[in-house]
Amino acid sequence: MWLAIGALLYGPGAARADVTIGVAVPRTGAVAGIGEQVLQGVQAAVRDANARGGIAGEPIVLDVQDDACDPSQAMAVAERFVRAGVRLVIGHVCSSASLAASDVYAAAGAVMISPASNAARLTDRGLPTIFRVSGREDDQGRLSATVLAERFRDKKIAILYDDTPLSRNLAESTKANLNKIGQNETLFAAIVPGQTDDAALIKRLQGAGIEVVYYGGHYQEMGKLVRKAAEAGYRPQWFGTSGIATKEFGSLAGPASDGVLMTFNPDLRRKPEAAAAVKALQADGIDPAGFTLYGYAALQALVEAGNFAKSTDPKAIAETLHSERFNLVLGNVGFDQKGDVTAPGYVLYVWRDGVFTYAN
Repeated sequence: MWLAIGALLYGPGAARADVTIGVAVPRTGAVAGIGEQVLQGVQAAVRDANARGGIAGEPIVLDVQDDACDPSQAMAVAERFVRAGVRLVIGHVCSSASLAASDVYAAAGAVMISPASNAARLTDRGLPTIFRVSGREDDQGRLSATVLAERFRDKKIAILYDDTPLSRNLAESTKANLNKIGQNETLFAAIVPGQTDDAALIKRLQGAGIEVVYYGGHYQEMGKLVRKAAEAGYRPQWFGTSGIATKEFGSLAGPASDGVLMTFNPDLRRKPEAAAAVKALQADGIDPAGFTLYGYAALQALVEAGNFAKSTDPKAIAETLHSERFNLVLGNVGFDQKGDVTAPGYVLYVWRDGVFTYAN
């Protein structure tokens, strides 16, 4: 697939490029919308990098693979990259996919930069070639708990999660931090996307007098729940996470999305360092919302480290990422010894008219 993408983006000679960067995102499945955001950001960053000489003087082509947000498929993608000699990878998006694939990359000495995975365990293992430009789930859980305690101290709160690592870990982190503050939730429960009876769940929440519903999962399930609850005349305060940071949530929830709170990474569209990238993306008809600029930042970090090291060797790039700072769309940032970016973590958003913006 990379030959076709290279020819499309960079002309007939692109297939002769010496540097192939793998991109592993969900292009099918429940979070394909977020995968598309990341891919658009990566593609824009590659165009900009190649216009400036590529990475260490070599043009870049992309090998884009679909991991469907599935750990087994993600591992297969990682193994495919390694067999093909691809040692620089942007991905994966879902934490479960990143955790599975990262072991393969680490064993092969390949560099992986995730634009979206927030599982603490991804970097807490200290694998020297594994990085991320997004925040961590424990930071997001602390912010969620703080918001719940400060804004809804006297309300009955439900914390819901599904069977994905993202959802379960965020819910558990939020619960633990909320309890540490001294406030207890009324309900802590799991749901099974596609199997849970939504009408029965809504009645259960209503019957328990729940006034605030925190859900740690993705946009498909939460969008549906928010819409169906409103149709049933039940309008609690809904509170989501980075899993709903895509316009598809607004489309699924409809007008009921108004007022939904959400924790997510800082909006890079507001940063002066991202102004040129934002303008270029908008000129292509792309709204660089959600994870788009985080995909851009992940590719940009690889390029900047390679140019600093004057090398495309993954070991040299990894060492440079750990030791230097770079001017990215994130700002002037570096990566700590775990591989976490030094940029600020999470902020609170509110949905209005199908889009999300900073909450007051």
